Amino acid sequence: MYFVRTAGESDLEKVRALLVESFHAAYDSLHGRARVDELTAQLFSPAALKTRLARKDAEFLVADDGRKIGGMGYAAMSQQLTKTVMLHLLYVSPALQRQGIGRDLFAELETCFPDAEIMRLEVEPQNAAALAFYQAHGFTEVGRNENSAPGQSGIPALIFEKPLEGH
Repeated sequence: MYFVRTAGESDLEKVRALLVESFHAAYDSLHGRARVDELTAQLFSPAALKTRLARKDAEFLVADDGRKIGGMGYAAMSQQLTKTVMLHLLYVSPALQRQGIGRDLFAELETCFPDAEIMRLEVEPQNAAALAFYQAHGFTEVGRNENSAPGQSGIPALIFEKPLEGH
């Protein structure tokens, strides 16, 4: 049984390993192993994860069974969009998917931002499992970003939004 809790600094190395494994499982066939290695090194460096953990207007969650971390979620209030929370990361270990861990992490993240009216995210257009998950959880497509990865990556993403409860 996995329990959702706030991440701590001692979780970051396990979270990093989970993200690298999940990214390779999801994106190697789309972008190649070398490009995914490059992205994970940049996005999930210990310093980058520590910065996320320290951010005050954000939530960094893990799903933990007491022995290992099976999933993680990270969302933060948008710096550009009013009353909008950005879901930046929601990943479950490939071996543990379809057991409700992602659903539980997502349900917790939805409640963490009382001032937010909308949750927004970007998703890889060819990531069918992620698209199905987000659509099943009430998200609809509202746009497209042609350069979603760091820099002018040329990696596109679909932009999805969902109104949050009570708004």
